[in-house]
Amino acid sequence: MDTNHTPMSREETLKTITTLTKGIKFAMLTVVTDSGHLKSHPMTTQDSEFDGDVWFLGGKDTEQVRNMQARPEVNVSYADHGKHNYISIAGTAQMVEDPAKLDELWSDGYKAYFPGGKADPNIQLIKIEAHGAEYWGSDGKLKNLFSQARAAVTGKPATDLGTNETVKL
Repeated sequence: MDTNHTPMSREETLKTITTLTKGIKFAMLTVVTDSGHLKSHPMTTQDSEFDGDVWFLGGKDTEQVRNMQARPEVNVSYADHGKHNYISIAGTAQMVEDPAKLDELWSDGYKAYFPGGKADPNIQLIKIEAHGAEYWGSDGKLKNLFSQARAAVTGKPATDLGTNETVKL
């Protein structure tokens, strides 16, 4: 991993996270249950610029929304196995009522979950305000395999496995 570099600015970090998450259809949203356990759910991602907030639509009547209302600290993770990019975003969940934001995020695919469309009373906008993120990226599988093989032969740790950044937002 590359650890000798200048930290990125907030704007560079936001742009990098937008680039890494672009095209990833689903994220895993992890909440804390009543019993204190972690529980993850797949959520449909929004194809938009990452500005420090992540938005989802959920059901007001779901365990997931109830858990976030009681314990708002959550984690959102993305994985793009084909490009070898992985992102983890820690943040605070807020339940939001905002018809304009719902209009912006809505797609007809949500009708499978909310038969009443945008007027369905069960729709809950979920805003995750990010306070930190970590991401891992790789230049490619072949390069990683070569670096791992070199480490196995020399007995020295693999040092060129890609990028790893931890950032505060």
